[in-house]
Amino acid sequence: MLTSIRRAFLSGVVLLAPLGITFFVFNWLVLKIGGSFKAKVFFFLPKEVLTDPKLELFWNVTATIMVVLLVTLLGFLSRYFVAKYLWSIGERLLNNLPVINTVYTSVKQIIETFSTQNRAVFQKVVLIQFPREGAYAIGFLTSNSKGEIRNKTDKQLKNIFVPTTPNPTSGFLVMLPEDQVKELEMSVGEGMKFIISGGAVVPDWKPANSLEITAK
Repeated sequence: MLTSIRRAFLSGVVLLAPLGITFFVFNWLVLKIGGSFKAKVFFFLPKEVLTDPKLELFWNVTATIMVVLLVTLLGFLSRYFVAKYLWSIGERLLNNLPVINTVYTSVKQIIETFSTQNRAVFQKVVLIQFPREGAYAIGFLTSNSKGEIRNKTDKQLKNIFVPTTPNPTSGFLVMLPEDQVKELEMSVGEGMKFIISGGAVVPDWKPANSLEITAK
């Protein structure tokens, strides 16, 4: 019987221990943190309100929550600034390393150039004869010529950006008549991959009339 009672008592202690520890920690936080910082957090309130026995627990708990939130916010801000500082140091190191700095700068320029915002500038992928007749190049349609250029040439021209390979951050602006510009079905992203890879990555294409293409 004694053994059974002892086991039952120990089982009860095991069940109550988490509750007791939780209550102890919560009580310690409220009294130590909330009670210590209560006057500083609620400095704008009259002292009589803060020392009212009926409201003491409420102010202690509220002060504890606010202190915990402020500490958490400080942690997030510190992580952001520390990460930003470490990133700037790493970027400076990469920029000072021979060969690596060239690759890193080129990749960074490509990403910045073809970000979501800049890709919206390119309307369609086109095929034109460039830099001479009989030689073809991939370009991106940006807009139609307007204003002075449209008036001086008296033609409906299309503005085509022809990027260089494999670094498409530079290129040529070519203005051609509509009949010399062939619009392609590939997306702008596929066109970028084709240019950056130097023609190694060819987008898949399924012709609308495969029998007609086969016959040709």
